[in-house]
Amino acid sequence: MAIRNLRLEGDEILKKKSREVEVIDEKIQVLIDDMIETMHKYNGVGLAAVQVGVLKRVIVIDLYDDKGPIVLINPVILKTKGEHEVEEGCLSYPNQFAKIMRPEEVVAEYTDRDGKRMKVKAKDLLAQAISHEVDHLNGEVFVEKIIPGTLEYVEPEKE
Repeated sequence: MAIRNLRLEGDEILKKKSREVEVIDEKIQVLIDDMIETMHKYNGVGLAAVQVGVLKRVIVIDLYDDKGPIVLINPVILKTKGEHEVEEGCLSYPNQFAKIMRPEEVVAEYTDRDGKRMKVKAKDLLAQAISHEVDHLNGEVFVEKIIPGTLEYVEPEKE
């Protein structure tokens, strides 16, 4: 496993649409492990493959609960329910936070890392994370969706 370099604000790859994963092979498994390790290093809740420079439809999410990280390959949001204002940040936009409208619930279909097609009904933070990461796969970043006037830059803590 390895920590991958994050692609940051201004990197053109973040605007590109990711491609479907055709085969879940060893390369994809290594990518998934690296993404989980990278997400944890930067204390992220979610990470899309495009954020580490790989245009594949793979996302990892960890709510830091007892369930551990979840891996969604080729995720599709089938339906959404409700809408609410949430505070959001992004590992590709370090120290920037803003308010954004997200669905309260989403139903998504995806393939897990073992190749099984799965469905998840998510609410609250998980719904928000899935929505945010699927946006990445479509070349959309959260700063394009913010409620005007809510973007804040938080100074990083000095070590």
